[in-house]
This record gives sequence, structure tokens and C-alpha cells, in this order.
Amino acid sequence: MSNIEFGMPTLIENKDLQSNIDLCTSLGLRFIELNMNFPEYGITALENTDMLISAARKAGIYYTIHLDEKLNIADFNPLVSEAYLETVRRTIEVMKKLIPLRDEFGDKAKPLTLNMHMEHGIHITLPDSKVQMYDRDIDTYMRSFEVFRDRVDEWIGDADIRIAIENTDGFKSYEHSAIDYMLGSDKFVLTWDIGHSKAVKESDVPFIMERTERLRHFHIHDGSEVPPKNHLALGDGEIDICERLALADRSNARCVLETKTIDALTRSVAWLKERDLY
Repeated sequence: MSNIEFGMPTLIENKDLQSNIDLCTSLGLRFIELNMNFPEYGITALENTDMLISAARKAGIYYTIHLDEKLNIADFNPLVSEAYLETVRRTIEVMKKLIPLRDEFGDKAKPLTLNMHMEHGIHITLPDSKVQMYDRDIDTYMRSFEVFRDRVDEWIGDADIRIAIENTDGFKSYEHSAIDYMLGSDKFVLTWDIGHSKAVKESDVPFIMERTERLRHFHIHDGSEVPPKNHLALGDGEIDICERLALADRSNARCVLETKTIDALTRSVAWLKERDLY
């Protein structure tokens, strides 16, 4: 057994919050990661914190939050980037109200995480290559993250909240620079999505392993390199799950069992129980 707290993602098969909560409790999971890409968990819905807290308290669970996957605080259009920044600000305010749930039903030693992706931006296709606009305009790109980091420091203040930066389909070199800049603040940490990294032939692993002291959140699901697959039930792919969980345990990280179906989630919980990892 370990000190890991396991949770579940928002599942598309579940039509409402209560369906997710019922599944979470039936499997003995500790938390749900609310995904803001679902309209029922958009910012205006999340701001109904009384409802969220009441439902969670009855079930004895808590929440983490996954920001909109297209969140792009470096968009060259300031109207767009400011809208995304405002989304982050308001989501942090929601999370501050959710901290007592973590304190009641989770581990106070684990900060409450707000998960985010890195948006690659657009590219221009030339006859023999592709040029990433953020790579071309790296100074403008990095200035956006200077603003973002400063504002996040202010918005979070002394609350026990961290923004966790997740790997997806392979970080770009300019994203390495932005991530390292954000990690210059203690308000930012890393999420390791072990299925995503497997599907891109572990290209992100060297970058992550050089920064393991900043790992605080894991998305756990199986995957394969050829053909590239992820979000598989544990045991259905090629990943050494036990090795990854050992690192999560050493990192004092919580883990989302990020399969995408009820069946795969149920089988993943059973896989963990069979190995006394749950």
C-alpha cells in the first residue's frame, strides 16, 4: 500500500455531477477531476460552489480541476489571452472555496491542483517545413508567461493551490522555456501524464525526469508506442505502471486514473487492488 490518493476524471458517459460522484464512491476513489471542457463544468457552473461542496460532502470526496485544454494565455490577440487569464483567475477563486473539502476528505499535505495543458499555437506550412509562430516570436511568447506567472502568484497568494502543467503530445522547445520560467514560482508544479508520454515514445521523459522534484500530480493510464495509444485500462498497454506509481508516491502526488470509460476505470481499480496498490 502507498500514500497515493486515487481519483477519476470527468467521464463523458456520465451526464451529470451526481453520476460521476456515484461512480467515484462506488469504486472507493477519493476525488473527481472536474474538466472545464465539459459545459456542465465551465466557469459559470463551477462558481456554484455551494452545490459542488454539498454534493461532495455528502459523498465524502473532494475535487481537483482541469482547465480548458485549449487555454492559451499566449494568444497574440489580447482579447483572447485576457479572457483566458480571467478564466484562470475565477477558477482559482473557485478552488479556494474547495480547499476545505480536501482538508476533510483528502491529504492536507498535497496541494490542490489546477491542471493545465500547453497550447502549441498555430504553425505556418512552408514547402519543406513547418514554422511554429510561438517559436518565431519567442520574445512575445515569453512575455505572456511573465504576465501569467506574476498574476498567478498574486491570485493564489498563500492558498494551498498549485497550477500543474501537463505533458500531452510532446513539448515544443519554446514550451520548455515557458515551463521552466513558470516553475521559477512555487505556485507551479508538473503533472506527468504517463499515457501521453508513452504514445509519443517517451519524448517528454528526459525533461520531466530532470524536474522530478516539481512533480505533484499524475494522470495514470496505460498506453503503447506502436501503434500510439493511451487512456487504456491499467494492464492493457506497455507501461511499467508500478514504477510510475512508485515515483508518484515518492513525489507526494495524487493520481487521476485517467481512462475515458466506466469499464476501463473499473478494471483499472481492480488491477490496483489485485496488486495491493490501492
